Amino acid sequence: MARPVSILELTPEEAAELRRRVRASTTTQRDGLRARVVLARAEKRKEKQVAEELGVSLACVSKWSRRFEEHGLEGLNDQPGRGRKPWLSAEKIEKVIATVTQPPPGRTRWSVRSMAEAVGVSRHAVHTIWKRNDLKPHLTRTFKLSTDPLFEQKFWDVIGLYLNPPEKALVLCCDEKSQCQALERTQPCLPLGIGHIRTRTHDYKRHGTITLFAALNYLEGKIVSRTEARHTHVEWLRFLKQINREAPQDLLVHLIADNYGTHKHPRVREWLDRHQRFQVHFTPTGSSWLNLVERFFADLTGDVVREGSFGSVRELVGAIEDYLADRNEHPKPYRWHAKGAEILAKVMRARAALPCVK
Repeated sequence: MARPVSILELTPEEAAELRRRVRASTTTQRDGLRARVVLARAEKRKEKQVAEELGVSLACVSKWSRRFEEHGLEGLNDQPGRGRKPWLSAEKIEKVIATVTQPPPGRTRWSVRSMAEAVGVSRHAVHTIWKRNDLKPHLTRTFKLSTDPLFEQKFWDVIGLYLNPPEKALVLCCDEKSQCQALERTQPCLPLGIGHIRTRTHDYKRHGTITLFAALNYLEGKIVSRTEARHTHVEWLRFLKQINREAPQDLLVHLIADNYGTHKHPRVREWLDRHQRFQVHFTPTGSSWLNLVERFFADLTGDVVREGSFGSVRELVGAIEDYLADRNEHPKPYRWHAKGAEILAKVMRARAALPCVK
């Protein structure tokens, strides 16, 4: 009587991890083979059949099947002491790690080549040590920590409009995108094609600038817009009047805006006092990321302004108006999903790390 085929039992988590190892481009051939062996054995295949399909020995299939059955995923890792011995001394590795935050005089950071020369190892060795220890001196992240004493109060005021929009009211994220430049490239650009990327000249002619005033309807994703040559309180007031005309008269209007001086000009305040249905919610100082219209401005810049070539300000305005018209026909709302408590906790950690910021 034939011996029954043993079957490896996999949990859903183990099966998912093994499939990930098989698909991942960063998985080594060795680890990928071991994962394929276990997955095949879990499908009730005999060890001899799996060995023939994968082109390995029967002993190899038997070994990794047994290791997984006894130790799970950990059993697929090499045991300590096996494999190639370290080719760098511990002192060299420690020196690379310890000095990575201390750039040489006259420089702001180490490069792979400069670090290799200073420590006396190869560029490949420096790159490997940085990668293993998740060190990335070539990258920088920007940040802005608000110093507004009423930060938390204003933060929850704005977040509350996103997470719990009031009924019978409009929530409009408002701001102006100033200095939109009408730049004309001095030579024609070459289009994208098979085997080559798009090209454009680095030099250009300036034809002037315009300011785009925009109000993003948080619920619908539509944009109320206006272009002006300047962005003083006069133009801002004209934009508010336009919103007042276009917004249904029976709805309250909640405006989210930053602390730019034109938004708080005495004449603007007087107008708002006469139009009680407008309620302005100012973001904390240095926290424009709370205003979702900034996300729209990023899309506009990438889709139209940055890559375009415009022979006049009128051409730029026309391109922006066409983009806005198409967007309003197919509105794309932005939704706030981040949890307020988690954001505040991150701000607290940043303030603790930067004691000079109060």
